[in-house]
Amino acid sequence: MRIAIVCYPTFGGSGVVATELGLALSRRGHEIHFITYKQPVRLDQLSSNVRFHEVHVPEYPLFHYQPYELALSSKLVNMVKLHKIELLHVHYAIPHAYAGYMAKKMLEEEGIFIPMVTTLHGTDITLVGRHPFYKPAVKFSINNSDVVTSVSQSLKEDTLKSFEITKEIQVVPNFIDVTKYKRKTFTDCQREMMALEDEKIVTHISNFRKVKRIDDVIKIFFEIQKKVKSRLMMVGEGPEKETAEELVKELGILDKVMFLGESHEIDKILCFSDLFLLPSEKESFGLAALEAMVNSVPVISTNTGGLPEVNIHGVTGYLNDVGDIQKMSEDAISLLSDEEKLDQFKENARRESQKFDIQKIVPQYEALYQSLLEKTKVSTEAS
Repeated sequence: MRIAIVCYPTFGGSGVVATELGLALSRRGHEIHFITYKQPVRLDQLSSNVRFHEVHVPEYPLFHYQPYELALSSKLVNMVKLHKIELLHVHYAIPHAYAGYMAKKMLEEEGIFIPMVTTLHGTDITLVGRHPFYKPAVKFSINNSDVVTSVSQSLKEDTLKSFEITKEIQVVPNFIDVTKYKRKTFTDCQREMMALEDEKIVTHISNFRKVKRIDDVIKIFFEIQKKVKSRLMMVGEGPEKETAEELVKELGILDKVMFLGESHEIDKILCFSDLFLLPSEKESFGLAALEAMVNSVPVISTNTGGLPEVNIHGVTGYLNDVGDIQKMSEDAISLLSDEEKLDQFKENARRESQKFDIQKIVPQYEALYQSLLEKTKVSTEAS
């Protein structure tokens, strides 16, 4: 199959999932075309089966905001015709499904019928999509997609509650490439580079937005380090980073917290880690938690969104209510203070992550694509 993938090219979960999906599909013999405004961060190797097409948005004084959707729609039309692309897979309802729909309509006028799969990832539904300015466009984009998927059951339910949806939504969970992660040992990780031998390492990875509740991460760690010798690694960039740095300074734990910025070596960072903190306000799936778990790192998280579908309470970590810093701190201290229990949770986390192996998820997308292409062919021949 020749498939166009439209996604955000950033460090966010949707871009990572879209890129890893495309690469996995290419390894299974499909021709993949990434179409976006910048090369995706995880797309580090192009090949005959993997192409990248950059969307250029011309600047005109007439436009206060440059019309990316128009440029993307036109690029999709051109690439479909040039490369004989058979199917569009867009990640995020807006602007990608909206642009994809317009491209479909332009192509239909030339007798080209191309189906579109839309994958919902989270904030396109739970945050941006609910805004009155965007809600009609989101509803329209979802209902006019040929197939709609969501990355968790929780997100599917949120979508059906928030919008008048006439399309069936299929749950295809996010995934992890288990083969990329080897079992870690103390010596392999060179852990002594980050902490003393008797110190535990706690980690948080995100885009440092308000929804991630970065202050809660700092406050939880502040309680942990009172009882357990430990260090905190904060990985990522975003609007809440400066506030977090000020809080660390205010609490007097500058020597115990490291801000590492954005990184392409998440697996190496998690290799050092004993515990992962994810006290988010909302998580549609919890890809960061899954990446921690495949690296044998237990997770202390909130019980919101899709997190309970990934992090199993009392098995791979603990779930608590949003904002319950005291309980999350107590759970973390209890786990880090009991070596036998910590080792068991580490093993449980890695074992549970295997359920989301990319080799189990990609065939679900392939079957979905094939079914959709067959339906489109039948429909086109009938008309």
